Amino acid sequence: MKALRGRHRLRQLRSINELKPNPNSYPSKKTLTQRNQSFNNYDKPRPVGDSDIKQWNMVISAHMRNSQLDSALHVFNLMPRRSSVSYNAMISGYLMNGRFDLARNLFDEMPERDLVSWNVMISGCVRNNNLAAARELFEKMPERDVVSWNAMLSGYAQNGCIGEARKIFDRMPYKNSISWNALLATYVQNGRMEEACRLFESKSDWDLVSWNCLMGGFVKKKMLVDARRVFDRIPFRDKISWNTIITGYAQNGEIEEARRLFNESPVRDVFTWTAMVSGYVQNGLVDEAREIFEEMPQKNAVSWNAMIAGYVQCKRMDMARKLFEEMPCRDVTTWNTMITGYAQIGEIAYARDFFDRMPRRDTVSWAAMIAGYAQSGYSEEALWLFVEMKRDGERLNRSSFACALSTCAHIAALELGNQLHGRLVKAGYESGSFVGNALLLMYCKCGGIEEACSAFAEIMEKDIVSWNTMIAGYARHGFGIEALKIFESMKATGVKPNDTTMVGVLSACSHAGLVDRGMEYFYSMNQDYGITANSRHYTCMVDLLGRAGRLDEAQKLIKNMPFEPDAATWGALLGASRIHGNTKLAETAAELIFEMEPENAGMYVLLSNLYAASGRWGDVSKMRLKMRDTGVKKVPGYSWLEVQNKIHTFSVGDACHPDRDKIYAYLEELDLKMKREGYVSSTNLILHDVNEEEKEHMLKYHSEKLAVAYGILSIPAGRPIRVIKNLRVCEDCHNAIKYISKIVGRLIILRDSNRFHHFREGSCSCGDYWKAVTVQITVGHFSILYGVG
Repeated sequence: MKALRGRHRLRQLRSINELKPNPNSYPSKKTLTQRNQSFNNYDKPRPVGDSDIKQWNMVISAHMRNSQLDSALHVFNLMPRRSSVSYNAMISGYLMNGRFDLARNLFDEMPERDLVSWNVMISGCVRNNNLAAARELFEKMPERDVVSWNAMLSGYAQNGCIGEARKIFDRMPYKNSISWNALLATYVQNGRMEEACRLFESKSDWDLVSWNCLMGGFVKKKMLVDARRVFDRIPFRDKISWNTIITGYAQNGEIEEARRLFNESPVRDVFTWTAMVSGYVQNGLVDEAREIFEEMPQKNAVSWNAMIAGYVQCKRMDMARKLFEEMPCRDVTTWNTMITGYAQIGEIAYARDFFDRMPRRDTVSWAAMIAGYAQSGYSEEALWLFVEMKRDGERLNRSSFACALSTCAHIAALELGNQLHGRLVKAGYESGSFVGNALLLMYCKCGGIEEACSAFAEIMEKDIVSWNTMIAGYARHGFGIEALKIFESMKATGVKPNDTTMVGVLSACSHAGLVDRGMEYFYSMNQDYGITANSRHYTCMVDLLGRAGRLDEAQKLIKNMPFEPDAATWGALLGASRIHGNTKLAETAAELIFEMEPENAGMYVLLSNLYAASGRWGDVSKMRLKMRDTGVKKVPGYSWLEVQNKIHTFSVGDACHPDRDKIYAYLEELDLKMKREGYVSSTNLILHDVNEEEKEHMLKYHSEKLAVAYGILSIPAGRPIRVIKNLRVCEDCHNAIKYISKIVGRLIILRDSNRFHHFREGSCSCGDYWKAVTVQITVGHFSILYGVG
């Protein structure tokens, strides 16, 4: 019997020794799995000594390092006796593999905990960003060592809780170099350089890492004088010391001092050389950068990429491409730089060629190509590439979402924008200001002002762009009162308005006819917000006064401007003169505009409209001849709408649409119904001296009418019809669509180059206070064009 027990004991020890990891290499997952299966064939093992428990613990640790949590637990459960080390190995393994919940459960079940157990669990809580749990455990500890204190100190430091970190530091009975460096790094990383300096001066025996950390903090804050003072005091400098100070000077425009230090540096590595190349590039000295680049004894991918980026920034794509072809170690950054470079100069075909030839793409590659298409006006290609990106399995990042949403905004593809919003929510990006602002802009530009309001409310941390976009969005939709309410809410939250904010506010007053309110904002913004009026603000005010018929005040405002009026300001006066039939004032403004912008087609057309309305057909002909002689061509008008994710585009008298017969027949039917309701064509808008019947025919098939008719025929009842026009909607179409909205009982939202018009039950949201002027000003992300169709 004794011999039998001995054989069982021997077999048990052999099994443990077989599972014991080689000190030089850890077992593979396959090996561990095969060995672990042998446990199932054993009888219940007898108690073993401490040396044997150590071997069991080593097997658990090996399983955990190979992410075999179930196998580790199986071994743990088979152990005849467990020590605190066994529990600690399991807890550390769970934490290593991201299973904080299992680690905490096992910690709570431990019969006896040692100091290591507490420290491991506190460190796990810190890594899991659960500082409250870490602090709770810390305060319950029966005893603490410097590791315990440093764990809590690091936890607060990593999460930016500077005050709590300092309290822990001050309570520490004993501090080691890790404690001091952790607090110093906390101050530096959070830009608290005064406190970092006070801490640094309170101790004399800092190591080199600490000196470099303090100097790096000053460099990051662009405090080069202080950084240099630290550099000069360092007892023994290493390569990091030299590279940090050289980079600081180079990145902040002091390239000569950077070069002097570079020459003095006793030892240079590839990072030192690359810092100089990057410094010359950032200062626009690409040829000097190339000289340093050619002198480099060795180059890495960062060096090559810095040099290529320099040529890209200078738009010298021929040199960038030549260097690209010579580069022996291209990485994904290299390809992305080339794609971005070609996209920025409008060479989208070359950008796509590089994109297609990439051996490997990342999210930056896709975002760069999508942005290239969007910025070059290839909206559909940008959206298709976004769809392809998702099909390719690439993770959609914030940049790609923002580019796709921007493209939807440009072409007013609301349906696709809604789908992107759904994906945004799933990805968890909708609450951030970067993507949230892009979503907000998309809804504003696509006519979904209610959706924009909801998107605005969902942005957790609104920045100035968020507020400005919402104010400008309401203004462009004609909801001036709502825009001003947003403005008041913005001020109430403590966000200070900027000059763009006030352009949006003044535009809101102009669109809503709030003349006195607008004047109050204009004359008080310098005193209230420290904003000096610029040309955009004056243009808004001339527009505001001009629309209200207060032309004398508008002229006086222009005369008293502290700088010369630009074409936009005179354009506002010209438009107002046309609205109120003041031909003489319009001619004066037009002549000044022609001197500044002789190729501005909108001004010629606007003045021609005024002449035509006055029956001055000779002057209309002169304007037409002047346009021909100066080579000015009127931009052709076209309208489009989205139906089932497809964009349908129409031009005046369009004969290319596959459903043209159905559209024209329906328009004839609508025309009869409108006339019975009292509609009369605005034939005075036709710039040709022809009979009334022919003028009516010319007005009947304008692009926006064709688009609205197709929308009624194709979009189910109950859903809004959203039409976009590249120019201003003409007066006749505006009047006709009011009648159409009443006849068909549909909400029709029309976005023209000036604003949004919400037609419902025979009226428009603009209240017919809409006749615009041909000037363009920018309000946040909006280019508000006051122009003619």
